[in-house]
Amino acid sequence: MTASASALADFPIVRRWPASDPGRLQLYSFPTPNGVKVSAALEELGLPYEAHTVSLADGEQKTPEFRSLNPNGKIPAIVDPDGPDGRPLGLFESGAILVYLAEKTGRLMPANAAARYVCLQWVFFQMGGVGPMFGQFGHFFRGDGQAVDDPRPVGRYRDETRRLLGVLDARLAEREWLVEDGYTIADIATFPWVRTLGAYFEAGETLGLDGFAHVGRWLEACMARPASQAALDIPPRG
Repeated sequence: MTASASALADFPIVRRWPASDPGRLQLYSFPTPNGVKVSAALEELGLPYEAHTVSLADGEQKTPEFRSLNPNGKIPAIVDPDGPDGRPLGLFESGAILVYLAEKTGRLMPANAAARYVCLQWVFFQMGGVGPMFGQFGHFFRGDGQAVDDPRPVGRYRDETRRLLGVLDARLAEREWLVEDGYTIADIATFPWVRTLGAYFEAGETLGLDGFAHVGRWLEACMARPASQAALDIPPRG
């Protein structure tokens, strides 16, 4: 057994999703907005990795093997056989994974300390606001929440989604990307959620997406990147 294979053997998740090449970073995911974040970052960075499809429809994210890596039972998660100090590292939470990948490679996050914290604040803005609020809006607007016979939930999350879009629009009115140093993990964390508002939730008219011109311009620029296009189907939906 190679050193890499031996390192991965310590992670029960590989029993359900075996590694073809244990020397590569292992991604366990599905192309939801949170999953696309990590796939897009990996594609941008060109790191060797294997993507394993975790079927949400089959509840594979709730299996003991997956929960052994992420006790919260949510995608994405990774195992890097070449983690800090050369030791394997298992990691969950898309924001934490993005920061890890950026720091591992020295890319997609500014080197300057002040700019780095600006980048992180926009990553956390996505994690704490954009993701949860956009997701709740989608649940009540297009998902199972439509069955709720009360207009208040969808109205609340619609209004909060529009407010957050306004914050992004004001930020992007002044610069090409969310951070002045260029394209970063802040953009990667955010664009999949903005994209899903129109592409999946089909809420363009309800949210007035055309009124957020700077967000629209930025989203087009994000989606023009080959890594972003590729990430929409990584891992395969099965």
